[in-house]
Amino acid sequence: MLIDWLAIAPEIALTVTALLVLFADLNLRGDAKQLVAPIAGLGTVVAIVFTAILWGDERATFGGMFVVNEYAVVFKLLFLGALLAILGISWRFFAEGRYYQGEYYFLLLTSFVGMIIMPSARDLLLLFVALETVSIPAFIMAGMRKRSLYSSEAALKFFLIGVLSVALMLFGISLVYGFTGTTDLAGIAAAIAAAGDVEPLLLAAVMLVVVGFGFKISAVPFHFWAPDTYAGSPLPVAAMLAVASKAAGFAGLLAIAFIAFEPLAEFWAPVLGVIAILTMTLGNLIALQQRDLIRLLAYSSVAQAGYMLIPFGLARPGATVVNDAAVQAVLFYLIAYAVMNIGAFGVAIAVHRRTGIRSLRDYAGLAQQSPLMAMGMTVFLLSLGGAPPTVGLWAKFAIVQAALTDVTMFAVVLMVFLVVNSVIAFFYYLKVVKTMWMDQAHEGMPALEPGFNLSLVVIVLMVGTVVLGVLPGLISDATSLTSLVAAG
Repeated sequence: MLIDWLAIAPEIALTVTALLVLFADLNLRGDAKQLVAPIAGLGTVVAIVFTAILWGDERATFGGMFVVNEYAVVFKLLFLGALLAILGISWRFFAEGRYYQGEYYFLLLTSFVGMIIMPSARDLLLLFVALETVSIPAFIMAGMRKRSLYSSEAALKFFLIGVLSVALMLFGISLVYGFTGTTDLAGIAAAIAAAGDVEPLLLAAVMLVVVGFGFKISAVPFHFWAPDTYAGSPLPVAAMLAVASKAAGFAGLLAIAFIAFEPLAEFWAPVLGVIAILTMTLGNLIALQQRDLIRLLAYSSVAQAGYMLIPFGLARPGATVVNDAAVQAVLFYLIAYAVMNIGAFGVAIAVHRRTGIRSLRDYAGLAQQSPLMAMGMTVFLLSLGGAPPTVGLWAKFAIVQAALTDVTMFAVVLMVFLVVNSVIAFFYYLKVVKTMWMDQAHEGMPALEPGFNLSLVVIVLMVGTVVLGVLPGLISDATSLTSLVAAG
């Protein structure tokens, strides 16, 4: 079997970078170990270059298990861009803390190798391997605050729930293979369509696979691991879990839903639509009660997953236009979400460095002490809520636009919940904004020194949030070319 080496060049570049980081860490001593971060960044840039070269190509390798097209390339650029931002907010955090930097960067890069494989996978087994490549390093990174019992508890909870979700997914995959005789996504869809009558056990298998991804994206009722894990993990790891790892889960869910199980959309779409309503509503209501910013962002992340599940509720068998619009809406939202949420975590890291705690009270008077960080957090939170002129507004509009391709009563219900929950979310986002700009800083509060790397990341993401809000076509022009179903 011939291998298309260019098709897998980004994955090779990131894998080689991870090995170089590990080798460098073994041979460097003292402060020189900080050089592993620039090595990781340089390797990420090389992977981005290889990915950009693939734009406009249609390639397949490994017998069609691995596909490269516009959809896959956009997703890969999303992951690699998120990796660069996370490296930027990680450097000083891990250099100053008592962490093993080489292990962290090696695990981070390894996890992202799995992420960039995910959108190209067209086989259930490859999807599973990619998902585990994302998850296993994340289990370890979540517990890197080794002297914190809270961190150990968070990592253990994350591991146990992750193992449970994998068991359910594997059971579902085995049942799907038993019914269809193949693990190829397009082959599964063809076998289901040819079978005619749908067996109840097959529907149960489909839902087991969906549940496995539900844990990954922290959708209700599979979300309960996320707040504790985010709060107990090192903050850059929390940012990775909240953004990149969640995006990887959605990449896998899009593939199985809109390729393998597309003939059964009339069964799973209403279920995911209801889960979307529960996820965004519960996430927002609990976020209203939070006094810890990281837990607030964690429940906000749960609510955001609910918004991104709405397009799944719009799917219908054979409705190519509707399904393509749903896929494009999710992809648009994921790009916007990555920009604004990594930025919010970046500011949280800057504030956390001066006090070591994450209470909302730490943000009192932040505008007087660091106008840049206060302005950045304001932009990011307003964007998460969907305020103009930020990219968050257009992310929600992309979902509405997908619903308008073929309006049904269920689509109208989903839009109503989207609007209501967006209003609810503004209450806790604006509470943080009010604390930063209107409350007085506590006496004796240490000075805020975010550092060059962190400040640069926050500035770039803040500008990106506004520029993409003014020029949303920069995203929509790319996502409008993607069609996951056609790629299958």
